[in-house]
Amino acid sequence: MSDTRRRVKVYTLNEDRQWDDRGTGHVSSSYVERLKGMSLLVRAESDGSLLLESKINPNTAYQKQQDTLIVWSEAENYDLALSFQEKAGCDEIWEKICQVQGKDPSVEVTQDLIESEEEHIEEMPETSPLIDLPTCELNKLEEIADLVTSVLSSPIRREKLALALENEGYIKKLLQLFQVCENLENTEGLHHLYEIIRGILFLNKATLFEVMFSDECIMDVVGCLEYDPSLAQPKRHREFLTKTAKFKEVIPITDSELRQKIHQTYRVQYIQDIILPTPSVFEENFLSTLTSFIFFNKVEIVSMLQEDEKFLSEVFAQLTDEATDDDKRCELVNFFKEFCAFSQTLQPQNRDAFFKTLAKLGILPALEIVMGMDDLQVRSAATDIFSYLVEFSPSMVREFVMQEAQQSDDDILLINVVIEQMICDTDPELGGAVQLMGLLRTLIDPENMLATANKTEKSEFLNFFYNHCMHVLTAPLLANTSEDKCEKDAVVGSTKSNTICPDNYQTAQLLALILELLTFCVEHHTYHIKNYIMNKDLLRRVLVLMNSKHTFLALCALRFMRRIIGLKDEFYNRYITKGNLFEPVINALLDNGTRYNLLNSAVIELFEFIRVEDIKSLIAHIVENFYNALESIEYVQTFKGLKTKYEQEKDRQSQKLNSVPSILRSNRFRRDARALEEDEEMWFNEDEEEEGEAVVPPVEKSKQEDDFPDSYEKFMETKKAKESEDKENLPKRTSAGGFKFTFSHSASAANGANGANSKSVAAQTSPASSNGSSSKSTALSPAVPAPKGSLVGLVDYPDDEDDDEEEETSPRKRPRLGS
Repeated sequence: MSDTRRRVKVYTLNEDRQWDDRGTGHVSSSYVERLKGMSLLVRAESDGSLLLESKINPNTAYQKQQDTLIVWSEAENYDLALSFQEKAGCDEIWEKICQVQGKDPSVEVTQDLIESEEEHIEEMPETSPLIDLPTCELNKLEEIADLVTSVLSSPIRREKLALALENEGYIKKLLQLFQVCENLENTEGLHHLYEIIRGILFLNKATLFEVMFSDECIMDVVGCLEYDPSLAQPKRHREFLTKTAKFKEVIPITDSELRQKIHQTYRVQYIQDIILPTPSVFEENFLSTLTSFIFFNKVEIVSMLQEDEKFLSEVFAQLTDEATDDDKRCELVNFFKEFCAFSQTLQPQNRDAFFKTLAKLGILPALEIVMGMDDLQVRSAATDIFSYLVEFSPSMVREFVMQEAQQSDDDILLINVVIEQMICDTDPELGGAVQLMGLLRTLIDPENMLATANKTEKSEFLNFFYNHCMHVLTAPLLANTSEDKCEKDAVVGSTKSNTICPDNYQTAQLLALILELLTFCVEHHTYHIKNYIMNKDLLRRVLVLMNSKHTFLALCALRFMRRIIGLKDEFYNRYITKGNLFEPVINALLDNGTRYNLLNSAVIELFEFIRVEDIKSLIAHIVENFYNALESIEYVQTFKGLKTKYEQEKDRQSQKLNSVPSILRSNRFRRDARALEEDEEMWFNEDEEEEGEAVVPPVEKSKQEDDFPDSYEKFMETKKAKESEDKENLPKRTSAGGFKFTFSHSASAANGANGANSKSVAAQTSPASSNGSSSKSTALSPAVPAPKGSLVGLVDYPDDEDDDEEEETSPRKRPRLGS
C-alpha cells in the first residue's frame, strides 16, 4: 500500500465536544505484544513518533462514515477518529477491524444495535433500563446536557438514549423546564437546554422529530435554540417566525391539515437552514433524518394541493383575470414558482402527473400572459416556472406552441414572447437573457424531439420555428448590421460611408447570445438553417461583426462561419466563394497585426482546417484572391500550405486534361463558357434534398430582414439615450454588391516586420458576378512605415473622386491582389 493511502489525520474529542487534530501520520495494523492483540498504530509523518496505539477490541463499536472516516469510543469520555486521505486506505483498515471482530466489511457499524434491536433488548436484564435518564429537574440540567452530548459519537448509545427519550415522554418535560428557566431568567439553565435540544436533534430520530416539531412543542424548541452559549445575546428567532414572517394565502386554504403542514415545513426548514450551525465533517450524517423529514413534508404538501382541483382552478382564474391587481398577481406567480420548486421532490411518476395537471389547467397560456407584463419580479418568477416546464417536458411546450400558431398572430406566440423577453432584458449582464437562451436551445434541440411512425415532431416543429419565430430571433442581428445603419466619414467632402458596428456592451452581449443559438442551429438543423442563411444572406451580415471592438463578439461571428465551413457542405462553400465572404476574416487577421491572441489563433485555425481537410473550392478561392496579402505571414505554414495544395490540384487537373484525346478538347465538342456557368448557377440554386428527409420549403418572406419587435426598438432607443456609443468603421458596399475592404495593416506587419519597405495591402476583388464578370479591383499602394513598436498601419483613403480618376490614368498601376 502506498504512503498516500496510509496517510491519516488523528482526532480526539475534547471536553467541549469538539474534535481536536492530534496530527498527521501513516496508519498500520499489527500484533502488539504488550496489548496482546491486533492494534491500530499511527506514526507521525514528521518524526515517526507514535501518535496512536489502539487495540482492536472485539466488543468496541467502530463506525465507518463517508468512505474516509473511522470513529470509535475507547472509554466513557474518550472518542477517537481516523480521517483517511484516500478511500482505499480506509477500506483496508476497515477490513482488518471487521476481520478481528468477525464482521462483514460491508457493514458501516461493527456493533449495530439497529439491525437486531429486539434481540439486544431481550438479552438485557428486565431491571436494567436502556439508559438511566436523570430526573427532569432544574438542578439536573447540567447532568442531562453532559449525558446527551456524550452519546453522540457512539451509534449504540445514541440509539439507547433515543429509545429512553421516546418511552418516557421526556422531551415535553424538558420544554416545560425551558418555560420555567425563561421566566426565572436562569441563563445557565437556558444554555444547558440549548445543548440538550441540539443534542436530541443530532440523535437523528424521526419519532423524536414528530414530538419536537408538533404545534405544541416547536416554538419552545426554537426558543431553546435561541440561547447559544457562544453568543453574548440570545437570538430572536421566535419573534421572526411569529411577527416578521407572514403566511400569505393567495387563495384561502380550507384544509386545516394542509395549512398545519405548510407552517410546520417552513419552521423546520428555518431551524435547519438558519438556527442550527453548519455541521462539521463528523456531524453531516447526524441531520440526514431531518432533511428527509422536510423532504417528505414537501411531497405531502404538493400531493394535497394537486388533489384539490378547485383550489388550483381558482388560482389560475385569478392569475389570468385582467381585473387582478399587480400585487395579487405577483403573489400568485410566486406561489406557482414555489409550488413547482416543491414538485422537484416528487418521484418521477408523481412529478409527471403533477405537470400534466398544471398543463390541463392552462399553465402555458397563463405564463404567456404574465411573461409579457412590465413587472420585473413577475416576469422573473414566470421565467423560473417556464424553465421547470421545459426541463420536465420540452415536447409538451412544443405541442402547445404549434397548436397556438394555428389561431394566433406570430407576435403573441409563447416562444416569440420568450425571445422578446431575451432581447429586451435590461440586466447589464443579461442574466435573464442567458437563462431564456438556454431554454430556447432545449426547445429547438432535435435530440429531445420525438419521432414516431406517423408523426415526426422534429420536422413539424422546425418548420414552425423557422416560419414563425426565426425572424424574431434574428431581428436584432439584422437590425444592427443593415445598410441603413450607415454614417458619413468625418472627412469633409468624403462620400465614403461605413457600416457602424454595434459597440454598446449590452447590445454586443445580446448579439453574442443570438449568434451562439444560430451556431447551434447550424450544427443541428441542417437544411432548415441552410435555407435561412442563403435566403437572408445571413453570413454576410454576421461577418460585419468581425469589426466590433468587442473581441468576444468578433469571435462569435468567426465561430459561426467556422461551424458552417466545418460541415464541408459544397452548397455553403459556393455561397461563401460567390459572396467573397473571406474578405472580412482576412481583414480582421491583418488588422490584428502582431498580437498573438485568441482572434489570431481562431482565424489561423479556420484556414488550417481548410488546408488539412483539403476543401478544394475554398482553397482555390483563397489562393486566387488573397494569397498576395497573406504570403508574407510566415510564423505559421498554413498559407504556404494552401498555396501548395492549390498548385498540386492545378497540376492534377492539367495532367487529366492532357490525358484526354485532342479531339475531345477541340472547339467542336466544347460547350459555350456562358452556358456552362448558367447550368452551374441553376444547379447551385436548386433546393437540396437530404436522404430520408423531406425538402423544406423556403422560409416565408413576408417579414422583412430588418423587421424586429417594437419592444426591441424601444429598448435600443432607451440604451442609446443612456450611453454614447463608440463607433467603428466597417467595409463599404461597392456598386457591384460586394464588400470593399481596405486592409489597414500590411501582411508583413502581421509578421512583426516594421521595415521601411513593407507594403500596405488592400483587399481587392469584389465577388464575381453570376455572368463571370468581375468588378474593378482596388490596387496596392506603398505604405508609410508605422512608428517603431506600433501595430497601427495606415489606411489609403482617396480624398475625393478625382483621386480615383487620377489613379486610373496613372502609369504606376498596382497589381491585383491574387493575380
